[in-house]
Amino acid sequence: MEVRPGLWMIEGPAPCYLYQDADSFTLIDTGIKGNASRVLDAVAGVGGTPEQLRQIILTHSHDDHRGSHAELIERSAAQVLAHEDDVPVIVGEAEIEIPDVPEAERKFMMQAIESTPAAPPARVDRALQEGDELEVGFGAVVVHAPGHTPGSIAIYLPVEKLLFAGDAAERDLEGNLILGMFNLDREEAIRSFRKLAELDFELACLGHGAPEDKNACLEFRRVADKLASS
Repeated sequence: MEVRPGLWMIEGPAPCYLYQDADSFTLIDTGIKGNASRVLDAVAGVGGTPEQLRQIILTHSHDDHRGSHAELIERSAAQVLAHEDDVPVIVGEAEIEIPDVPEAERKFMMQAIESTPAAPPARVDRALQEGDELEVGFGAVVVHAPGHTPGSIAIYLPVEKLLFAGDAAERDLEGNLILGMFNLDREEAIRSFRKLAELDFELACLGHGAPEDKNACLEFRRVADKLASS
């Protein structure tokens, strides 16, 4: 699905996003294991080749967001970037920590775990930190947004007023923007959500659900205010 010219959402249990520069592509997350062919078909569908997939940025270490990264680096020229705090899980040196979530989320979390194939470990070429600059579009910056996982990040393109929020934000079953679910540290996740809401962006690509594409930062601020009063 085209989100806007040069940006596509590859739909799935956890969507990933394909961003086109002049002669290369960046992939934000990879979706679940088995999604690599869909990603490369999307690249080919807009005139690209696997060699032009230059980088994969993982917003965090959960299997539904990094499931196909091992296969994609075998089939493309992509370098892999992820926050340093989640690298040990991604490369297979540590186990994913299962959060102790509120009772209302527990059933959904167990269903998600049972239905998501385990992601094979694979290399990370660049360990990211808060404020790192990335070569995406007219320039992007890493925003560390922990809480969902220790190394959860968002990718912010200030010139384009575009935010890739990862699982810091998602949509509920009614389509409403909400704080992402299944957080290791809910209070820290709320602080991260508020941090993102302070940025200036018009379009937000979410970890689950359709992008927020109308005055997105205002909607984030509305949700942040609601979280503050809850």
